[in-house]
Amino acid sequence: MQNQTNLMKEERQALLLATLQREGKVLASEWSERLRVSEDTIRRDLRELARQQKLQRVHGGALPRSTTVASYTERQRQAPAEKSAIGAAAAKLVAEGQLIFVDGGTTTLQLARHLPLELRATVVTNSPAAAVALANHSNVEIILLGGRFSKPAQVTIGAAAVEELRRFHADLCFLGVCSLHPEVGLSIGDFEEAQIKRAMIANSAEVAGLVLADKLGTALPYVVAPARALTYLITDASASDASLVCYREAGVTVIQAGT
Repeated sequence: MQNQTNLMKEERQALLLATLQREGKVLASEWSERLRVSEDTIRRDLRELARQQKLQRVHGGALPRSTTVASYTERQRQAPAEKSAIGAAAAKLVAEGQLIFVDGGTTTLQLARHLPLELRATVVTNSPAAAVALANHSNVEIILLGGRFSKPAQVTIGAAAVEELRRFHADLCFLGVCSLHPEVGLSIGDFEEAQIKRAMIANSAEVAGLVLADKLGTALPYVVAPARALTYLITDASASDASLVCYREAGVTVIQAGT
């Protein structure tokens, strides 16, 4: 094996990324000792990899960064079977007469599509797509939040939407989760979307996070809430027991769709 002390920058960074994929985190102090280089050198490597969006910097090191697809249309084509299964499992949590928040996203859209036609409920959402999906539910009152429309996410965001959310108290909130890590919590790549999600959580009795298995153990720049803010974590069947045990230990009810 090559002497790690003499590794070139590209080799160091490849090693850091391989460790991140294998172990789920990288500590700058640990790798400074392993490679016999300064912590500043490791931090520079991590900063450069973060600029390339290959990882997420956190205090003392780095975590895997959630992979994001820019286009909403492209996200709809990603893991359709898994998202449909998650949506179907989430829909079973909704009871008659409830007021629920439905967050934006392609997985929460599947929740809207799986709600029974005969359901009697009130849905407050920032997702025009979710509102349209519920148009034929004659007993569902739909309240679409105003605000600025985000074209990449296809949701309404901003101060007006946050203020409207504060006028409701939901029985249950369904969040689209871009990243979830047991230490970092829920995080997202957009500052204004993070504020919407925080307002939904703050004004809900229970919170369900809908998250694909490949988003578990990852992080993005804007932290929404700690993992323990979730009442339910609904994910797909490919999530490993090892990736879920920490959430169960935190008191979160884990539901694996399709198992």
